[in-house]
Amino acid sequence: MSQAAPARAPRLTTIMREGERVTPLELFFDLVFVLALTQCTALMAANPTWEGLVKAVLVLGVMWWAWTGYAWLTSVVDPEDGLVRVTIFTAMAALLVVALCVPEAFDDSALLFACAYGVVRTAHIALFIVASREEPELRRSVVGLAGGTAVGVGLLIAASFFDNGTQGALWALALALDVAEPFFFGAEGWKLVPAHFVERHGLIVLIALGESIVAIGVGSEIGVDAGVVTAAVLGVVIAAAIWWLYFDVVALVAERRLIKAKVGREQNEIARDSYSLLHFPMVAGIVLLALGLKKTLEHVGDPLDTVPAFALLGGTALYLLAHVAFRLRNIHTLNKQRLVCAIGLLALWPLAVEIASLAMLAILATVLVALIAYEVLRFSELRARLRNQLLHS
Repeated sequence: MSQAAPARAPRLTTIMREGERVTPLELFFDLVFVLALTQCTALMAANPTWEGLVKAVLVLGVMWWAWTGYAWLTSVVDPEDGLVRVTIFTAMAALLVVALCVPEAFDDSALLFACAYGVVRTAHIALFIVASREEPELRRSVVGLAGGTAVGVGLLIAASFFDNGTQGALWALALALDVAEPFFFGAEGWKLVPAHFVERHGLIVLIALGESIVAIGVGSEIGVDAGVVTAAVLGVVIAAAIWWLYFDVVALVAERRLIKAKVGREQNEIARDSYSLLHFPMVAGIVLLALGLKKTLEHVGDPLDTVPAFALLGGTALYLLAHVAFRLRNIHTLNKQRLVCAIGLLALWPLAVEIASLAMLAILATVLVALIAYEVLRFSELRARLRNQLLHS
């Protein structure tokens, strides 16, 4: 009589993604990232100096890289799978702790920030390892990413035991390592669902814009008068212009470019460059703009200080310059009007520290509306044709 084969221990597996739409769980995850953005603005607002600005951008950078890692992950695995769902909930809890630590990320909460951040990144790598069990090329890429991630988290933990320049240098090195990793380990092994990947990044731009609206509300807490109402309306005009500049045509063209790219290295490199990399200065620019809006609402009749003035104009300029680079990467042409507009906004910086912040806000709104009006009129036929083709393709 033959003996039954010994039972094998069940293997951890994940279900690979099939749908193209962003799921409610992914949106839920992104809502935690909203707090992180709000905390970065609060960090700069509490310390409106060059040092405070640099620290906030470093914090935003490391958190952005964690977020974009999950965008890649959920474009490979089904986020509604049981194992994935529980792991993402764990990562959300850790990300919430990270966000709570942001105001003291370079001080008393530095070690807690680094450890919680390590949990966020470890959960991401663990799911990717499980998902790549039957995918040798993906597994090689994940192993490379895991090594770089471990070093990056280790640098943040080490940084918590230092202060001033050494601490900042270790943070900068950790962020630089994150940005460089995809270039060292190649793009061939990664996988993604293009439409999902594009939608996920579009939604994070919306979330960042939501932070600019929140900044208006926070800045108006001193009271509501005619000046505050005017500033709030102008702030909405600016936020609407930022939305228009991205979602009217740019996002549609970029989505088609990614979908039509050859699956594999070409498509992955476009996703890496256009979304993981170039969307960061877009989001960072919006967060800087939020700081400028908040400070304007606090004192509409006074000039902005040097750093908030730079945040207002430089943040908007950074957003526009990211669009210029985005277009160069995707369709290899230069968006001259947005480049000129970005340079012009930077040239207005000395004026912003001399005139009332409300007046500067009106100038910024006028410039952005004029830019949109120029593009709509100058490229009306092309814009209409593109939108018709892209929306109905």
